[in-house]
Amino acid sequence: MTAAAGRFLILIALLVSSAGAIVGFAAGARGSAAGWRLTRGFAYAFAAAMAAANVLMMAALLLRDFSVSYVAHVGSRSVPDWVALVSLWSSLEGSILFWGLIIGAYVAVATWRNRALHPEYMPYATAVWLACGAFFSFLLAGPAQPFGSVFPVPADGPGPNPLLQNHVLMIVHPPFLYLGYVGMTIPFGLASAALLTGRLGHDFLRPLRNWLLLPWVFLTVAIVLGGWWAYEVLGWGGYWAWDPVENASFLPWLTATAALHSALLTERKGALKGWTVTLVMATFLLTILGTFMTRSGVFNSVHSFTQSAIGPTILVFLALALFWSVGLLAMRIDRLTAEGSLSVGASRDSMFLVNNLLFVLFTFTVLIGTTFPLIVEAVRDVQMSVGRPYFDRMAVPVGVSLLLLMGVGPALPWGRATAEQVRRALLAPIGAGLVVAAIAFALGVRVPWTLVTLCFAGFTAFVTLRELAVPLLRRMHAHGEGFGQALLESQVLRGHRRTGAYVVHAGAVIAFSAIAVSSTMGTSIEVQLSEGQTAKLGAYELTFLKAERVQEPHREALVARVAVTRGGRDLGTLSPGMNQYENQREPIGTPDVRTSLFEDLYLSALNVDPEGQTLGLHAMINPMVAWIWAAAAIMALGGLVALVPARRLAQSPQVQPAVTTAPVATQG
Repeated sequence: MTAAAGRFLILIALLVSSAGAIVGFAAGARGSAAGWRLTRGFAYAFAAAMAAANVLMMAALLLRDFSVSYVAHVGSRSVPDWVALVSLWSSLEGSILFWGLIIGAYVAVATWRNRALHPEYMPYATAVWLACGAFFSFLLAGPAQPFGSVFPVPADGPGPNPLLQNHVLMIVHPPFLYLGYVGMTIPFGLASAALLTGRLGHDFLRPLRNWLLLPWVFLTVAIVLGGWWAYEVLGWGGYWAWDPVENASFLPWLTATAALHSALLTERKGALKGWTVTLVMATFLLTILGTFMTRSGVFNSVHSFTQSAIGPTILVFLALALFWSVGLLAMRIDRLTAEGSLSVGASRDSMFLVNNLLFVLFTFTVLIGTTFPLIVEAVRDVQMSVGRPYFDRMAVPVGVSLLLLMGVGPALPWGRATAEQVRRALLAPIGAGLVVAAIAFALGVRVPWTLVTLCFAGFTAFVTLRELAVPLLRRMHAHGEGFGQALLESQVLRGHRRTGAYVVHAGAVIAFSAIAVSSTMGTSIEVQLSEGQTAKLGAYELTFLKAERVQEPHREALVARVAVTRGGRDLGTLSPGMNQYENQREPIGTPDVRTSLFEDLYLSALNVDPEGQTLGLHAMINPMVAWIWAAAAIMALGGLVALVPARRLAQSPQVQPAVTTAPVATQG
């Protein structure tokens, strides 16, 4: 019964999304208000069908209804309810179903918020969204089929991938990733609408930028949560390995970041309209490429799913989306005429442009390193891999250059600057960067790239703080306001977008600095200890107290108790261990981390023997890692601040009433 109801809901979603896409394109071409109303109805129906299908699957997972094929595949009576629930996105078919829920929610909200706005664009945009929804509905109805029937019904199931049961971060990481990935469908539809109508007006650029910024925030958080999960679960002590599936989420983040900067230039200067929509469409294509990479089985990664017919189907969709994008750009990009021009030479305009080019270079660098082994294998039938040395050698210089540009661009004025203006703008930040590098050197930093990164970080941090402080101080001086009132007026009510951008920059500076220090300044040891023995790592003393076996409903844990002291001061006990799952041959390590403001003590068990009371221990001191997680939160906060509606506009007499009809007289 549940399986049949689920299949029915998926077919309804496929039907209404397909019909809505057709009606939406027709309504856009004819300027039909009635067609636009009908398209909106189809969008809401699609969202409702996808939501109902997901609720049905969640109920089946919680009730352990093994008559549903997906539940039989990933469910288990022994796992806790929270594991049963997150099983929805733990395997291939369920992740596609969850994808459908997210795209349905995005389409419904974006359609509703713009139901009386931008009638020239919105039928086209909604049609593109529903066409994407139709593809994922087809995927669920055909190759994926999470609501298949199972007979005879098994008494129990194997449970989800043990790695995904090993940490609570798997509750939040995949949803944030999907909210970032799937959300890129919305700006893709808006960019397609701009090309189809042949114009990108200032009034339409704002929703395009905002709907790009929102999934960018989610994707930023998702990437860092993924690194945090790897750090806390995989036991190797790092958070980023240039894994192909890690790169799959990083690629659209790079182009989306470039598109956000390009949209700012378009809004301010009326230039680069075609470039902006190109970056937006490239971002969407890279999310589909990332979806293929994680769901095709062509990459051997801890993050990826197994090989299935879903991968080739997604590849076909990628080809169709690429054909649509290239064709639309080739035929219509010349209609997006520029209304202004960029200044050359030393100016904020040119620095923004160089920033964009570096982001694109970064994207190509990562894309080539990620896909080149596949191309070689397809052409020559030779397996090869591109490892971390390539990515570090190619990506580090580009990334550090971007860090510098984050400071140089905002320091310069819009329009061509004189030599004196450049000197005044850059002299103090250069001094700040050199001071930071000197302090780092005095504290023992000797790696050249780390020193360069910290120098550029000091430069950019000075500019960022100055740009945040100047409007505040001017407001206090001009209006005689106190700090709190001036802060509210200058940074939130009036300058929220500018403030948000600089808060993001501040988070990025922290992230660059923490990554540079943590990846080059750590220390580690590997030791084999018997009960009561002590190992030293830096200022820490690690004493192996005992090993014990802990039985849980869904796993058996081998846990080591390690007492930690520093300078004779007791810091408590850490408990690294190994978890053994019933359907997993090899145990999975579970590190334990003591986090402080400036460094982590990271203990990972290589082997644990409760009978012989021995422990193989990998111990590391990782400096500044906690600042990476904090930096992501700061960047997300900045993005959300930039999205805050400008409340003052609601009181402006220039605000136009909502448009309720299409601009063309045809109503059929």
